Amino acid sequence: MSGVRTEKLQRLDQETLERLIEIYMRGYEGMREYGGEGESYAKRYLRWCWDKAKDGFFIAKVGDEIAGFIVCDNDWYSKYEGRTVGAIHEFVVDKRFQGHGIGHRLMEKCLEYLGEHNDRVELWVGEKNKKAIRFYEDYGFKRVGQSGIWVRMVKDLRRDDIPPEKGK
Repeated sequence: MSGVRTEKLQRLDQETLERLIEIYMRGYEGMREYGGEGESYAKRYLRWCWDKAKDGFFIAKVGDEIAGFIVCDNDWYSKYEGRTVGAIHEFVVDKRFQGHGIGHRLMEKCLEYLGEHNDRVELWVGEKNKKAIRFYEDYGFKRVGQSGIWVRMVKDLRRDDIPPEKGK
């Protein structure tokens, strides 16, 4: 898809927040158990993401329209790692724009950003979200654990051999 650009989100104004909520809600259609309790939850969650990781909040635009976003936190304390790691808190591409490499562009931007600060990245993904799990695996993320309906995946930014957590 031509005309796609990725950039850091400069400000979270009301119009932008509404577009991000729309993308978020559409992204979790058919998987509501992973998307929270609706738009009010999405609004609180996306504001939390902005407050927590605004330097790593990247959007993809097609023309002037936001087509997707990824929230990359370079200062996340992982209780599983017992230390600070990079984290991907949220990653959604509007269904209308999927299949055009936008997710790849966002992921590459995120990993480049996190690689400047971290040697490891973690994320959580819904166990039923097979498409996302395959996408992450293609980028070298490994399944290392599960908590309820959530799968924990990690990627070592220095090497690709990550042993699974004991007992998982």
